[in-house]
Amino acid sequence: MRIRIATRPVIACIALVLSVLPVMAQSLYAPAARVNDAVVTGYELEQRIRFLRILNQPGNIEQVALEGLVDDRLRLQAANRLGVALSDEQVATGMEEFAGRANLTTEQFIQAIGEGGVDPQSFRDFVSAGLAWREVIGARFAPRTQITEAEIDRALALSSAQGGIRVLMSEIILPAPPELLEAARSRAKEIAEIDTIAGFAEAARSYSASASRAQDGRIDWLPVGNLPAPIRAQILTLRPGQVTAPIEANNAIALFQLRAMEETGAPEQETLSVEYASYYLPGGQSAQAEAMRIRNQVDTCDDLYGIAKDQPEEVLARETLPLAEVPRDIALELAGLDENEVSTALTRNGGETLVFLMLCGRVTEQVADVPREDIRAQLTNQRLESYAESYLAELRADATIIFP
Repeated sequence: MRIRIATRPVIACIALVLSVLPVMAQSLYAPAARVNDAVVTGYELEQRIRFLRILNQPGNIEQVALEGLVDDRLRLQAANRLGVALSDEQVATGMEEFAGRANLTTEQFIQAIGEGGVDPQSFRDFVSAGLAWREVIGARFAPRTQITEAEIDRALALSSAQGGIRVLMSEIILPAPPELLEAARSRAKEIAEIDTIAGFAEAARSYSASASRAQDGRIDWLPVGNLPAPIRAQILTLRPGQVTAPIEANNAIALFQLRAMEETGAPEQETLSVEYASYYLPGGQSAQAEAMRIRNQVDTCDDLYGIAKDQPEEVLARETLPLAEVPRDIALELAGLDENEVSTALTRNGGETLVFLMLCGRVTEQVADVPREDIRAQLTNQRLESYAESYLAELRADATIIFP
């Protein structure tokens, strides 16, 4: 049975990217990882892999499972140091809430995952780590998380039916394959502290792997409703010159600086879902000439089927997804595209494959007015998520993590 969980913001952090041995090559009770004085067993890893498969987790599930278990150990260790202890009632409520995202009761959810070989205790452990981490972040950072009235005013402008907002941003994309991840994180932390337009432009010229590097990282005006919700929430709290927290995705780390923000006079349209096509060209960035040739031949996404005719099926993918489920780097590229426009800024397979990305269409909805206190809660959660991300990165950097 496959269970589909609705996407929504949670206090979490993109975990350390690591290579793992095939699960079948490990003894179930031998260590799959050591995290300070704690052990992640092969059994726990096997259980987490099964659980993520049931949830339709995208990407390399084995890798994501091990990353998540390592981070769970760090979260629980931080909770123990603060004396955080969850009650049975808290855990039961957390399990009920998680199951409810799939429109199931806790008992129904446990039965469903049991059919996939997942033990109820593994589900309980998964939920408990998240709840304990929420308590840690609240205790450490809630007192310093103050949302100003000006920030609420700015965010409310997004949901006003009187006019929309567009933003002028600059970007820095840092390559972050597994072997360079920690160095990239360190560099990203430094860049996030830049507070001048000139300083960010210099960093973009020096470090960014994006095609916008030649323009000091500058990108054109974007309707803020086109941006993925977590990034939109960050951007709306910035003043010109400020930089987002680092955003990790697909072997890269992205940072964005707000340069300007203005009302458009048109009702704001929030993107609910996008339809897009990805045509994969061998050769990475060296395939730009071929990409340009194809761009001159196609007017709509449908035309790509003719380009891909007689080629392996996997060279062309066309998907319609809620914006929250679109891979972060693709969502950011799509944000700047109009219907049937193309981007060739992304690569896959370690830079060996160029992505010819075409926006086929958007489904939008006019954003309704939102009460100020709801906006305050949303911005508070976003800021706490940023603190959580930074704190977990510190825990990783200070930890002794060993993979047998």
